[in-house]
Amino acid sequence: MLKTFRWAFAVTGLGLVAGVLYDGWTALGLVAVLAVLEVSLSFDNAVINAGILKKLNAFWQRIFLTVGILIAVFGMRLLFPVVIVSVTARLSPPQAVHLALTDKARYQELVTDAHPSIAAFGGMFLLMIFLDFVLEDRETKWLGPVERPLARLGRIDMLSVCVALGVLLVTATTFAVHAHQHGGGHADKAQTVLVSGIAGLITYLIVSGLSDFFERRLADEEAGGHAGQHSEDAGTGRPAVALAGRAAFFTFLYLEVLDASFSFDGVIGAFAITNDIVLMALGLGIGAMYVRSLTVYLVRQGTLDDYVYLEHGAHYAIGALALILLVSIRYEINDIVTGLIGVAFISASFSSSVRHNRAARR
Repeated sequence: MLKTFRWAFAVTGLGLVAGVLYDGWTALGLVAVLAVLEVSLSFDNAVINAGILKKLNAFWQRIFLTVGILIAVFGMRLLFPVVIVSVTARLSPPQAVHLALTDKARYQELVTDAHPSIAAFGGMFLLMIFLDFVLEDRETKWLGPVERPLARLGRIDMLSVCVALGVLLVTATTFAVHAHQHGGGHADKAQTVLVSGIAGLITYLIVSGLSDFFERRLADEEAGGHAGQHSEDAGTGRPAVALAGRAAFFTFLYLEVLDASFSFDGVIGAFAITNDIVLMALGLGIGAMYVRSLTVYLVRQGTLDDYVYLEHGAHYAIGALALILLVSIRYEINDIVTGLIGVAFISASFSSSVRHNRAARR
């Protein structure tokens, strides 16, 4: 555990010191609270990521912890709110940064106004992950009475996309129409939610589709190699490791988009604690580092194999988070509620896994 979490411990120390140097001892408490917020909201993210990360070799796991964490901290926790303000307020990035540092109240207001777009994009991306999981016929079932009929329905082609589009349409014509926003009409808000939600759906289909495509290609290459073929791709002379590299790259890309979708609620929720983007980046960055380290720890310990229902619980938590994001377009939902729902699903699936293991041993 110490080996896996050593970078998280180091980042914690550096982040807390940086917070004190930036804004005194008060910042120490704010950074710590933000880190706890990020971990509590993203534990299910770690479980989902572990299910994907275990397909990658040690090199790409290190990339996930190094390059990936830079993207997570600086890209999503620092630059993302600035980009959102820059786009929605039609400001240049330097102007958005200047606004964030000099007029924090106005900056927070602009980020809040952009929440419907963020929630629609992230909600649709996460909803697709949940739907593709529950509509697939799996050998291991946690909630059999629910999962068996859903697996039978999943035989219908593109059902997950149809359901997601239906949910988006209902969201745009109900929650978006009645949501409050500074400026703009109801029609504009509904259109914004529709466009953002479709963008989230398309992003999922592209990234997930490319990842699945290269995984299948890699499996075909490995099957061909076992049948007596050499490691070069037939007809091209390219080594099989290059194909594996592409498969790993798109899986890594999928992980990054997944992490971005999970981070939306954390970034928005952080404004309830502070509107200082530097403290937000420090606190949420520390939390993101623990989530990433926990992901690697789950992979190396084989936790998902030992506790067979954990992935199920995490995906149900994802489904709940997706719906919460969409509902939050109109209604404000406390982050404590969001975090507790995720913890409840994970805890229930863990308890079921323990009981399953005991029964198997008996």
